[in-house]
Amino acid sequence: MTYTPEDKVIRAFQEEQVEDLKKEVRWKLMAAAASHSQLLNFIDAVQRLGVAYRFEGEIEEALQQIYDSTFQDADDIDGDLYNIALRFRLLRQQGYNISCGIFNKFQDEQGGFKEALMKDVQGMLGLYEVAHFRVPGEDILEEALTFTTTNLKTMVESLRNPLAEQVAHALKRPIRKGLERLEARWYISIYQDGDSHDEILLKPEKLDFNLVQSLHKEELSNLIRWILLDTIDDIYDAYGTLEELKQFTEAIERWDINVRAYYIEANWFHEEHIPTMEEYMRVALVTAGYTVVTTLSLMGMGDVVTKETFEWVAGDPRIISFSNLMARLMDDIKSHKFEQKRGYAASAIECYMKQCDVSKEQVYCEFYKRVENAWLDINQECLKPTAVPMPILARIVNLSRVLAVIYKEGEGYTHVGKSMKDNISSLFIDPIV
Repeated sequence: MTYTPEDKVIRAFQEEQVEDLKKEVRWKLMAAAASHSQLLNFIDAVQRLGVAYRFEGEIEEALQQIYDSTFQDADDIDGDLYNIALRFRLLRQQGYNISCGIFNKFQDEQGGFKEALMKDVQGMLGLYEVAHFRVPGEDILEEALTFTTTNLKTMVESLRNPLAEQVAHALKRPIRKGLERLEARWYISIYQDGDSHDEILLKPEKLDFNLVQSLHKEELSNLIRWILLDTIDDIYDAYGTLEELKQFTEAIERWDINVRAYYIEANWFHEEHIPTMEEYMRVALVTAGYTVVTTLSLMGMGDVVTKETFEWVAGDPRIISFSNLMARLMDDIKSHKFEQKRGYAASAIECYMKQCDVSKEQVYCEFYKRVENAWLDINQECLKPTAVPMPILARIVNLSRVLAVIYKEGEGYTHVGKSMKDNISSLFIDPIV
């Protein structure tokens, strides 16, 4: 991957064009404020096309006004399923703790969702996306996920494009678990083919995507080596003898006490020891490296990150703990077969199988439940009032999304397949024409 002087000239020209088009989008945003439905659909398009970061103030102000009007009687709001679901999702994304009672009107006397909803595919799709923003205890949204997933899977083959593609894509990767830039690249093709697309939005989105891609190319062209954390992990996993690792650990501990966790894992491997689940997780949550990556991701964010922010991270807050757990379990599940062949130490799979006397398949099922519950807890931590500013929480959520994308169809970190290669190409190499 190269970044040339010509790229820099092109980027400067694109920046000028984007600035001009921003004025038009801002005007459209204000013009849509007269109708909540129109405004929510416009904000949704701006966000899904990947340009919302340029209008954060305007979007926050608009959603605050909508929340204030909704909050007066959140359980009794007029509207169809699609518009109510859209309102709920956009407010939840912004951190507003809107009540899930807003969906009670769509249930029948037995407490299930009305069968008539199955005729409203757009509404069902909206409710499906909403369900991924649920927090612990929201049983109606838990049921909504089952209801919509089951019915959307059944009907997707009979739908026409672009709706069929939207449903299929959502079933594979819901909005909550998708990377924003990657999803924007996909969504533009859907949006531009829709009957109600807005050309004022499409033009700046394409320019913006290519502009950001050019910036990423410059950054990547300056990246000349792997981070030490990844190198250390490989040394302990595959290359050192126990005596060599002991000496290496003693040297490295002078600057990072956490590196002892890697030595403990190596010791388990050489002694063929399977620890208890509790012993394993105490060590494995460190060697997952997630907290280090989280801390590094906060660098360069500007004034929003303070000394208190890093102190908060060092205190192992709940949202980081849940994300760390997700990272550890997903990595162990997806890499399990390969790593056992390669001769790695026992993973969470072996530890849980031995301790609870269950099959590998039962462990997988249990761990997937824990991962899903971790998402619910992450959602809870993103509701206002938050412990730290929302941009900081967004970094942690985005790292969790990276995990969801990498591990969706396999261990995409070590074994990069076609799907992941296509993702990388679309983000960093191929511009939108």
